[in-house]
Amino acid sequence: MGNGENAILSGREWDQLSLLRASKLAPRPSKLSATGLSETFVVDLIAKHLLDRGALSLAKLSTILALAGSIVEGVLNFMRTEALIEVRPGKASATGLTYMLTDRGRVSSLDAMMRSGYLGPAPVPLRHYAQIARAQSVHNRSVTQASMRSAFDDIVLDPHLLDSLGPALNSGRAMFLYGPAGTGKTYISQRLCRLFRHPVLIPHALAIDEAVVQIFDPLIHKKMHQAATQDDLKFDEGHDPRFVICERPVVITGGELTAEMLEVNFQASTRLYEAPLQLKANNGMFIIDDMGRQKVSPTEVFNRWIVPMEEKRDYLTLGSGRHFTVPFDVILVFSTNIHPLELADEAFLRRIGYKIEFGTLTAEHYEHIWRDVCVTCKVEYDPRVLDYVLNELHTKRRVALLPCHPRDLLGMALDHAIYEQNTREISIEHVRWAWDNYFVPVDERIESTGRHTP
Repeated sequence: MGNGENAILSGREWDQLSLLRASKLAPRPSKLSATGLSETFVVDLIAKHLLDRGALSLAKLSTILALAGSIVEGVLNFMRTEALIEVRPGKASATGLTYMLTDRGRVSSLDAMMRSGYLGPAPVPLRHYAQIARAQSVHNRSVTQASMRSAFDDIVLDPHLLDSLGPALNSGRAMFLYGPAGTGKTYISQRLCRLFRHPVLIPHALAIDEAVVQIFDPLIHKKMHQAATQDDLKFDEGHDPRFVICERPVVITGGELTAEMLEVNFQASTRLYEAPLQLKANNGMFIIDDMGRQKVSPTEVFNRWIVPMEEKRDYLTLGSGRHFTVPFDVILVFSTNIHPLELADEAFLRRIGYKIEFGTLTAEHYEHIWRDVCVTCKVEYDPRVLDYVLNELHTKRRVALLPCHPRDLLGMALDHAIYEQNTREISIEHVRWAWDNYFVPVDERIESTGRHTP
């Protein structure tokens, strides 16, 4: 489906279509064996929830665990025969019987908590997740010149740049975007996800043997609106609710990136495992911004990606020493203000494939952006002001034209106009003031006294 069809569908139709696709890709399991989890595992998870909540009904447990009521009911019956739970005395609630731990069950749940602090929906086995991730690969569809033009029709961008980015997306290989700061590398790379509108299934967590690794992150994964919801107690319809229907993830990390953020993180105090950034980005985009500014060396960062880029799978390790493999299905983007050859040798750059330079603007493109920003800021466009900026400021002071300049200069000029005259009319004096406060004069130096001297 292209972007045009997406635009035609209403919000409710898109929700229903998302649910239909999800139910085909990951149908809701109706039996415990179909979940890929052992009875012992689910018993421990239920016990931990009862320890945390005190008492819960079948309906509530089914919702919390993201498992069909029939599966949960079967496990609860087993737990009753093992004297791990009992029915809470008193009248049944509107949602049915309420269950609570026995003394024996409390001991068992504490033991389970000591082994794993995970408390959430039932996880998805690693093998099942790998199948889903491959089926909804971000590389499964092709990008055309027409779709690129459509996705960026509201942005002033050199057509030649679009014609470089499009084939790079089709290649499945990593991209290296470079150029001066302010040329739009991060902004454009984020918007590339417009070309991949189909929603994806993100699991709450993965089960690797008895260990659980949390994947779903509300700061990264954006849930799709679902007007057509499903009944948690029904087991013969809908998708597996252990997965969340989300937009394709876009993970951006910059100077804060450390080597530890690319490995499974174990919190000893909570006994919880959290997925690394690239696993959270699976089936979407992973953008490493400001390459070369990280505390870890560029060589170390690049070496981390050699195997995943070539084999399309990543090798990870749990705190226990257990090794496991996950699909590496991301559009990997390196973005930097530094020339690529200063960060990596030619051998590594050949592995990346696409090195795309973001350059400066033409005067025509600069004017187009300036006009757009005027509309956004509700400022009347004055050609005399723009002519002054281009010829008296940029040209005479030899400052390159960058996409960020119109937005920044007009924004600061407007701040000054409102402060000085409480008006939204921007004059040449306002933009000159903005220029002087935006750029650091190259012909001045700051002495230790803090005073500027020519």
